[in-house]
Amino acid sequence: MNERLLLEAVTTLGYRLAMSGAETFRVEETILRVLKTYGYEAEAFAIPNCLIVSIITRSGQPMTRMRRIGPHGNDLDAVEKYANLSRSICSLPTPPAPEEIINTLQYVEDHRRNYSLLIQIVGFFLSGFGFCFTFGGTFPDAIGAGLCGLVVLCVDSFMEKLNSTQFFRTIIGAFCMTLFAYLLRHMGIGQNVDATIIGAMMLLVPGLLFTNAMRDVMYGDTNSGLNRVVLVLLIAVAIALGTAAAMKVSADLWGIQTGEGLMDYGMWMMNLGCFIGCVGFSIYFNIHGFGILLCAFGGVVTFTAYLAALELGVGIIYANLLGGIVASVYAELMARLRHFPAISYLVVSLFPLLPGAGIYYTMAYAVQNEMTRFAQKGYQTAAIAAALALGVLLVSTAFRIWSNYRMKRRTPNGI
Repeated sequence: MNERLLLEAVTTLGYRLAMSGAETFRVEETILRVLKTYGYEAEAFAIPNCLIVSIITRSGQPMTRMRRIGPHGNDLDAVEKYANLSRSICSLPTPPAPEEIINTLQYVEDHRRNYSLLIQIVGFFLSGFGFCFTFGGTFPDAIGAGLCGLVVLCVDSFMEKLNSTQFFRTIIGAFCMTLFAYLLRHMGIGQNVDATIIGAMMLLVPGLLFTNAMRDVMYGDTNSGLNRVVLVLLIAVAIALGTAAAMKVSADLWGIQTGEGLMDYGMWMMNLGCFIGCVGFSIYFNIHGFGILLCAFGGVVTFTAYLAALELGVGIIYANLLGGIVASVYAELMARLRHFPAISYLVVSLFPLLPGAGIYYTMAYAVQNEMTRFAQKGYQTAAIAAALALGVLLVSTAFRIWSNYRMKRRTPNGI
């Protein structure tokens, strides 16, 4: 056994998972599980920008490999492929040679499925278009939100080629998208610029980061969880700064533009918009096949539970808590039924409730110098995010405890 090559193989597997957007616990547990299959005592430590793996060789000497994790995207299809690869390695009667793992990793990397530019354009358009209806926009507003989504795609692609940081890229994206929305309203396209902006703004909300942060904290990876929470807060600040700057510029150019009031749609129409938006986000997260419909359906189930809670008179905070619980239960059940990572279902199912509208209105009140309403909306937005996080934590913890209990029952003497 070439131990150095084995260490390189499992480190590369963990690195590829992390670069695809996997949770910290998944990266560490995958590495440890594979090395245990080969009979090695090992340690794995992962944070959002670094991975360290150490084994004790047959001769009793420690051997360590470290990889720096750079900026990474939202490729949940790749997370699924690498997770399935680790399961196949561990399920074989005889573990494959390290050379075979490296060759398989390279094959998976070379054959990663990515959507064409045309499909990405459709995905970004559908995301803004669909979610605009959930926030009360009209059909022209939704068309404007879809076009603003394409602005986000163009800015993101251009800034990525310049190797810009996500913080700066988000500021520019929020600024250009918001300014374009006000331009459309000035041209008479759409009735309510707020709904147009909020629908497209959902593309900038760090849903995967937020979800991974909560799951990291729940699994005890406090360092990684807090690191991701800080990133989420920074991106939220970037969205707010870009939006606020665009509001100020548009007010100077065209004056304060008010909408004609939000539409009061029934539940079926709002769920239809939610489903369309979630399909767009599934494309954005590079989810393929039948999983797109299942993830989008999870978003509808979550949003329906949220709307039903509001109809029953439950406060908005508790309605979001219920939505977080429903999204997490759906994700955990689908992960076990289909043997795919839960993160794909969870991040899309949770997206309709992420407080993009709260961020927008908080900044709108700040720009309008309505500081009392600014403080109230900011507090409510933070409370909604905390309620969603709590819902995810409660369900994920319960499933984790149940899985550990079942594993101990299957193991002789509970060891």
